[in-house]
Amino acid sequence: MKYSTLSIVLLAVLGLGACTGPAGPQGDRGYTGSTGNTGYTGATGATGSTGNTGNMGYTGATGEAGTQGSTGATGATGNTGNTGYTGATGEAGATGTRGATGAKGSTGSGTVTSPGSTVIVVPK
Repeated sequence: MKYSTLSIVLLAVLGLGACTGPAGPQGDRGYTGSTGNTGYTGATGATGSTGNTGNMGYTGATGEAGTQGSTGATGATGNTGNTGYTGATGEAGATGTRGATGAKGSTGSGTVTSPGSTVIVVPK
C-alpha cells in the first residue's frame, strides 16, 4: 500500500507537467440555460388568534330634564249616594194658649116655646 500511493502521486505529477504550455484563446460563452419552472405556492397559513377586547368607553353626560306633561282630563262623575235614613219623630209641641171668650148672644124674644130648657156651652 505504501508503494501504490507513491506510484499514484508520481503519475499525477508527470501528467500535470506534460500539459503545461501557453494558454490558448478563451472559448465562446455558452448559452444561458432555460428558466426553471416556478415552484408551487405554499399553503395558506393558519388564521391568527383574536386580538384583545378594547377598553370600555367613557359614560356619556346626563341628558336635560324633559318638559312638563299636559294636565290630565277631568274624571267621570261619581255615582249618586244612597238615600239616608228617615230622622226620628220630634217631640210633641207645647200646648197652645187659651182662645178668647166668645161674644155674648142676643137676648131672645119674650116668648118661650119650651119651658125649662137650658143650654150649656163647654169651652174647647
